[in-house]
Amino acid sequence: MSQDFEILPPVIEPGATGLRFGYRLGDLQFEERLAFPSTFDIEVFQQQSGQRLLTLAAFVLGVSYYKLLAPLRLAAPQLTLTELERAFVIDIYENGLGEFYARNDLRRYGRLELEVSVDESELAERPDLLRRALLPIGGGKDSLVSAQLLQAAEIAFTPFAVNPKGPIVSSVEALALEPVYVRRTLDPEMIRLSTQPGYYNGHVPSTAINSMIAALCAIAYGFDEIVLSNERSASEGNIEFDGREANHQYSKSLAFERHIAQVLGAATGGALRYYSLLRPFSEAQIANLFARTQRFDHAFSSCNRNFRLAGHEGDLWCGNCPKCHFVFLIFAPVMDRERLIGIFGQNLFDKPQNIDAYRELTGLAGQKPWECVGEILEAAACLYQLVKRPEWSSDAVVAALGGELLAQYGAETLERASSELMTASQDHHIPGDVYRRIAPHAA
Repeated sequence: MSQDFEILPPVIEPGATGLRFGYRLGDLQFEERLAFPSTFDIEVFQQQSGQRLLTLAAFVLGVSYYKLLAPLRLAAPQLTLTELERAFVIDIYENGLGEFYARNDLRRYGRLELEVSVDESELAERPDLLRRALLPIGGGKDSLVSAQLLQAAEIAFTPFAVNPKGPIVSSVEALALEPVYVRRTLDPEMIRLSTQPGYYNGHVPSTAINSMIAALCAIAYGFDEIVLSNERSASEGNIEFDGREANHQYSKSLAFERHIAQVLGAATGGALRYYSLLRPFSEAQIANLFARTQRFDHAFSSCNRNFRLAGHEGDLWCGNCPKCHFVFLIFAPVMDRERLIGIFGQNLFDKPQNIDAYRELTGLAGQKPWECVGEILEAAACLYQLVKRPEWSSDAVVAALGGELLAQYGAETLERASSELMTASQDHHIPGDVYRRIAPHAA
């Protein structure tokens, strides 16, 4: 049985209410659906820019089905890509799935074949988009800090989310703005097979997927910007595998941001801008910005264990996963102790069973967790700050690891890292007109 992965042409739903994406994997066939919040003008997806975004979305959404067998050959005989777009698709299927390959011990880097017609015209016609921004809301602290900065700079935006639930909904409610919500329905057979013997499962580049869905909404409803909330630590990978770095957050990295921004710009004749508003900042600096207001204290959550495909259940914070551990850590130096414990419902530093987890986060043992957590030295510097603070120093985690941090890094390195965490980087992709307006509010 052939195991080639085939991407089929997307289909517009009757009545222009959504889109369908079809795939074949050997003898298996799948269909995914996107339901839009309101009808759109069908002509926007019949124009050159709309067609190119539809095609790109079909490839990017396809990773969820491809990974069942992860064949070496991808084919789209009825679709067309430019050379720039072709390189982008290869990047998605090689680096975007880097963690999936590493954890399943699959070597695909430099080995994938992509059969698709090539379009020589790199720059598409420019669609007529309005000057307004879509802000993806993930339910965590980052997108809410972006919202604070945009509001302080008096830059209008619309909250955006795919399959909103739990902290996403409560965060948008706290913003009190009308959102754009898209319902994404994965093929149930794909979900079933991913649990069966003989099929693979694992991490997909969800930021890339949601970004392409946002791009489709931008074309459908007339937005000229997609504003992400990815910080600089997202560019740090986890391990070396198959000749390159595998990064859980690859589609949040600066390298990917620049790549997709170039592709979306070319596909829309330069009309659509894509950038991350938080790229200059460390996780610690973002936590400091968040802590300036208590407006969102009980609306947000970065916990992935309580925020899964099936929906949100239980408390906002499980207290046991790397995300909970890391977010608690970066808030502790910049937030009142009682306020922080009130947000989480518990003190994660006063649990001896968490010591080994914090060893991993700070680079004292093991590898960086396969989660959206900050840089290793950043975590070490934040924990070192707590060693010097009486309100935290006697807690089990802080007391146990203070000496190990000094032995591993030295006081000078940790002090320097602590200072650098609060210094904005100039390595970002924010348009100059936007950065000049938000910078004073991030100081």
